[in-house]
Amino acid sequence: MRHLVKEHTSAHIEPKKGFRIHLLVFVLTAPLLWLAWLFTDKTYLWPLWQNTAWGIGLLFHFLGVYILKKDKK
Repeated sequence: MRHLVKEHTSAHIEPKKGFRIHLLVFVLTAPLLWLAWLFTDKTYLWPLWQNTAWGIGLLFHFLGVYILKKDKK
């Protein structure tokens, strides 16, 4: 349990690591959502909304980490 707490803290200390984790979760989860849609009712493209919203969140996370970063002194 102590190990999990340490990883959670390091992601906050290292923003680039936090972004990479976020990106990895997105890349692994998005295809699963599309597969769920494929094997269920295909009348409405609900994964499109989810992926778009999550992609916007990922974009802002990227901007916050790499573009708009604050230098620690």
